[in-house]
Amino acid sequence: MSSVKRTSEAQLLSSGNVHDLIDSVEAFLFDCDGVIWKANKLIDGVAETLEMLRSKGKKLVFVTNNSSKSRRQYVKKFQSLGISVSEDEILSSSFAAAMFLKVNNFSPEKKVYVIGEEGIVEELQLAGFTGLGGPEDAKKTADVYLDCPIQQDKSVGAVVVGLDRCINYFKLQYATLCIRENAGCLFIATNRDAVGHFTESQATPGAGCMVAAVCGSCEREPVVVGKPSTFMMDCLLKKFEFGCSRMCMVGDRLDTDILFGKSTGCKTLLVFSGVTTQSSLQDPSNDIQPDYYTAKVSDLLGLLGP
Repeated sequence: MSSVKRTSEAQLLSSGNVHDLIDSVEAFLFDCDGVIWKANKLIDGVAETLEMLRSKGKKLVFVTNNSSKSRRQYVKKFQSLGISVSEDEILSSSFAAAMFLKVNNFSPEKKVYVIGEEGIVEELQLAGFTGLGGPEDAKKTADVYLDCPIQQDKSVGAVVVGLDRCINYFKLQYATLCIRENAGCLFIATNRDAVGHFTESQATPGAGCMVAAVCGSCEREPVVVGKPSTFMMDCLLKKFEFGCSRMCMVGDRLDTDILFGKSTGCKTLLVFSGVTTQSSLQDPSNDIQPDYYTAKVSDLLGLLGP
């Protein structure tokens, strides 16, 4: 299931160890979906817990694989839920994709084709790059049985694939042509999450299925910038003066959040308010063990006592 070896069993977060965890950490890294909110509803006790951590001088960063929004759009979502955050406190996979191009000296004269939503296109623009596709290609069609081939822009030097709820055959064909035929074209995935939980009622296909479709037609593997890739941690280490051992990754997914934390040397806290259940954590086949686990984020506050 992962390359991280199973070491020791996770500890249940309790009144006996919660102080040790909080005192040993300078920054808490929070996943969003299933940790801070579910769909458009804030999970009980989150606001008070974040306020408590801030009062103790802890730095907070919200690290999300959901690329559908930009950092600016995430700030608005937090505000709509009654939580004040800054763009500097948000690290989304849409922003990570733009930063990957930036740190690898991608030429601003080249263009980026996007299978994804507004978040990726906006972050590319803010980083000084020209994005094509995305929402603009939502209604385009491609009929492979007609002799009118699509002509891709030869100046496209990268294809970024993320969650796209309007994915279609045209987008797949255009991305395929760019990757296969444009010399040196990069193939970047925001993340490979199999499913997302955008409502409380059921799971929905995640970015992983869009990425897999492009992998299949291009016969190439992408560079992944979202969790559990360590690229996001590279961005965080430039932001903070302390190392990974002084950070705690809080998430609801073993194969993204917890694996990300474990592989970068962070402390890890798994919550059961999203995807992972206690039974799946304790399944003998699972080899990804967080340092701590608990029901929900607000247990950090509740267990501290008066």
